[in-house]
Amino acid sequence: MKKKYFFKIIILLLIIGFSSKNSQAQRKKSKKDYLVEIKTSLGSIYLVLYEDTPKHRENFLRLAKKKFFKDLLFHRIKAKFMIQGGDPESRNAPKGKILGAGGGELGLIDAEFHPHRFHKKGALAAARRPNPAKASSACQFYIVHGRKFTERELSYLEQQKKIQYTPAQKKLYKEEGGAAMLDQDYTVYGEVIKGMDIVDKIATQDKDRFDRPYKDIKMNITVKKMRKKKITKKYGYQYQ
Repeated sequence: MKKKYFFKIIILLLIIGFSSKNSQAQRKKSKKDYLVEIKTSLGSIYLVLYEDTPKHRENFLRLAKKKFFKDLLFHRIKAKFMIQGGDPESRNAPKGKILGAGGGELGLIDAEFHPHRFHKKGALAAARRPNPAKASSACQFYIVHGRKFTERELSYLEQQKKIQYTPAQKKLYKEEGGAAMLDQDYTVYGEVIKGMDIVDKIATQDKDRFDRPYKDIKMNITVKKMRKKKITKKYGYQYQ
């Protein structure tokens, strides 16, 4: 009886192991991805979402497909830093209303940090309120406009944050810029692959003392499934 029970457990474990490996293989073999387009009055921004931040990716895609972001504003802009949007209270918000506190009713997304996902220029990341777990807002996001960093600044951040940048990451921060001070504190889950000129335009609009643009910049986010090879060919994004 014990032997029969033992063999059943072994078979069950083998089935679970095979199922897990098969599932992983299917994910690895995926030949398609979602292309994200943020349409604004100033032009369109195109992004991809990272597969190794699945909670943020799936949540963003779900909201976009539901047209949650339609007519929301880029409500906070800071040149050489970032542009932020996704606050549901920004839809039809009157002029002068202070925005940025909305969306709490949607809950939080667990942080998904990876050393190779960092705040380079064009990075897409989740905004959040202070919390010990560094969990993200379920709807508010920002795109890094950024500034250039010096070797000394990056070394200081490495010591303070106890992180180690690769030579390639340092090169990007020094030559193209980003927001390195946010690394490992806010989840980076995608990047711009076309339309950084539109990010530049948005980031440099006239704004009030709360960083809200005087002229509303509405967004409409759509997602389209495409072959990865087509995304690479059309936008130059290289999948790893």
